[in-house]
Amino acid sequence: MIDEKIGYSFKDKSLLTAALTHPSKSKDNYQRLEFLGDSILGFLVGEYLYSHTEKHEGELTVLRSHYVSEKHLSECFDEMGLGEFVLLGKSMNGEITSAIKCDIIEAIIAGIYLDGDMQTARKFVIEKLHIEDFENAKNDNYKSQLQELIQANFKCAIKYETAKIGDNFEAKFFMDDDCIAMGYGKDKTSAEQNCAYVALTKLFVEEE
Repeated sequence: MIDEKIGYSFKDKSLLTAALTHPSKSKDNYQRLEFLGDSILGFLVGEYLYSHTEKHEGELTVLRSHYVSEKHLSECFDEMGLGEFVLLGKSMNGEITSAIKCDIIEAIIAGIYLDGDMQTARKFVIEKLHIEDFENAKNDNYKSQLQELIQANFKCAIKYETAKIGDNFEAKFFMDDDCIAMGYGKDKTSAEQNCAYVALTKLFVEEE
């Protein structure tokens, strides 16, 4: 039963059904719940980290980005085994993308909040998204982290310019026309990841 997988039994089953329903299946779907759940998730993760660590703002921002990322939420979705309960339209051909998994987790959080209360939603977030293990959290997809944080905190265009220099590659990261960071690697991917790490550290982690 899904109640056992998520650790919560809905009193209003229509909320759970909506949280599991993709827009291709019905107009009564998870979109509105996902909108609310996204905000609740960000708040609860931020609240927990603020209360349980003395890390400064930049480090907290980066750490929170890990727990609200599509990759992490998708992994938690798979760990709970929720795939069999998702309601998809025929046009989706049974494919549950990582973006859909992320949306459903956020919708479930909102559903639990509406059906229960904030404390119940908090319990789900802490336990099912493994927030208590934040000291061991590792997200080395620096490009993904950087993109999410830039989108949340700045209004600008971003791009990488990468070129081969001798036996290595050099990557430059731009926000609008400003070069923010440079990185190097043996291939294009590693150069851009290293460049993103430098930009991430410069913009969000370094203490003033």
